[in-house]
Amino acid sequence: MLGEREMCKFNLWKFVLLTVYTIYLVDSGVSNLVIAAEPPILSGIVTSQEEGRMEGVVISVKRAGSPMTISVVTNANGEYRFPTNRLGSGSYEVAIRAVGYDLASSDSVELKEESTSFDLQLRKTSKLSSQLSNGEWMISAPGTFTEKQYFDDCTMCHTLERPINSSYGPEEMSRVVQRMGAHTLNSTPAFPHFKSFVTQMLSEPLTEEEIDKGRYFSSVNLSSADTWEFPLQTFPRPSGKATKVVITTYDLPRPNSAPHDALVGPDGNIWYNDFVSPYIGKLDPETGEVTEYELPIQKPGFAVGSHAIDFSDDGLIYASGMHQSYVVEFNPTTEEMKTLQFPHWQVDNAGNDSRITVLDPSAKSVNGLIWVNGYKGGEMGVAYQVNPETNEWTPVTHPASAPPHNAYDVIADSQNNMYGINMDKEHVWWTDAKTLETKFYRIPTAGAGGRRGNVDLKDRLWWAQYRGNGIGMFDPETETITEWPLPTPWTSPYDAEFDEERYVWTGGMNNDLAVRLNVETGEFTEYLLPFETNIRHVDVQITDNPYNLSSFWVVGQINGKITRVEPTAP
Repeated sequence: MLGEREMCKFNLWKFVLLTVYTIYLVDSGVSNLVIAAEPPILSGIVTSQEEGRMEGVVISVKRAGSPMTISVVTNANGEYRFPTNRLGSGSYEVAIRAVGYDLASSDSVELKEESTSFDLQLRKTSKLSSQLSNGEWMISAPGTFTEKQYFDDCTMCHTLERPINSSYGPEEMSRVVQRMGAHTLNSTPAFPHFKSFVTQMLSEPLTEEEIDKGRYFSSVNLSSADTWEFPLQTFPRPSGKATKVVITTYDLPRPNSAPHDALVGPDGNIWYNDFVSPYIGKLDPETGEVTEYELPIQKPGFAVGSHAIDFSDDGLIYASGMHQSYVVEFNPTTEEMKTLQFPHWQVDNAGNDSRITVLDPSAKSVNGLIWVNGYKGGEMGVAYQVNPETNEWTPVTHPASAPPHNAYDVIADSQNNMYGINMDKEHVWWTDAKTLETKFYRIPTAGAGGRRGNVDLKDRLWWAQYRGNGIGMFDPETETITEWPLPTPWTSPYDAEFDEERYVWTGGMNNDLAVRLNVETGEFTEYLLPFETNIRHVDVQITDNPYNLSSFWVVGQINGKITRVEPTAP
């Protein structure tokens, strides 16, 4: 069975880990069966004057000095309960997430060996605007679909609170839009990386698009009034199955950490990269201990950070160096690191700088090659077959008659052929590893596109339709595409992965939802995360429990957190 899975992305490691996690789950009581049987160490009822008992309130507790926060969600009776295996004795800070509400008073609780009952009272918040997710701002603000898509330029790097709360008029805001365009896409307020030709870019006249974006943003901000001239709308709180979950969140210790991808490694650790700083790292999910490794600086003065990290099927780690224009190969056993330099690493111009974005080494053993997406300065991205031994980069070229095809993500199948997707393109495409010839398949929903994706054991491609707010699946056997629209608008899913059983997972960049789809029934379950975040890459962990339930790892790119979502019901 393991031999069959070796060539599929991540699945070798996940199934090898199955035995280890089975032992861990039984010993620690993580499985649903044990959760149901054991008494909780902390439980209570959540109420408010307006609603009485409240369903769908996320309750989070964090022990003093611990990097881990444990969260559960109240049921239809307003009850919450933490399983015993997740909390020990000590002093815990208590926090909640329920849009429109705050805790009536600052709360902490002291836990001892016996079970503790701790009820919570909520009150209406006095500042709803500070609690809105990006998606809630998008449904609140007036404007056309095209105008609201302009917000994507903002949420790549920060939340919508900044532009929505600003007081810039149309002309000032257009200049802000121009300046934002001079930042690299891996910028944050803490790390405002600029492209190398920033001075020249800011001296250019405003484009029509920059003027139109400035007009729209200033029409929904506070430039003409002290408060917004539209009602603030919110999404409903979780209910039903969405309340049956345990969420564990790990704080990364380095200030301003910005993890972009996180995945379960063959050693049981969670490996991640940093989007804005030159580090990769590993997290021990049992202790929360973090070890980081610094990446080299090849181009001083250029932006640093990594866009993608992945395991090859021989146990090595590969990470992209973004604007440093290389791929790092890292041996997690010996901790040796080498760089694969992009041949065009010095080709920078006013359009953009040279950079390496995504990669996929998961089927390297087939032919010794990995797939990498690279950009010469100012040009569209090109997919390359890269030989890590010789650092030979072979570009995939297409005839002039081919549909637009620059990839945002490159995904290897079991024979190391490549799928390509892009959030602004109308096709998925498949490139033969031997001939480099490509076939294109039109996505049924116009404008749906694709951001990141994964293949399953049948070599089917599952991907997130970022623009189309859905999930797509391409079946190479029938050469057909199936689509599932997400239930909540402006979820803006970034990545998707199938768990080889019945569920496909994705996450929303704009509304803090981890989303599980039952592909047999079409049922969606949306789990609200405890913190505001910006979900990027996702990783599914296959676990052993009575319901064959998978769990889900996501990163908090804007708040330095890594989170595991574990459903307790199918």
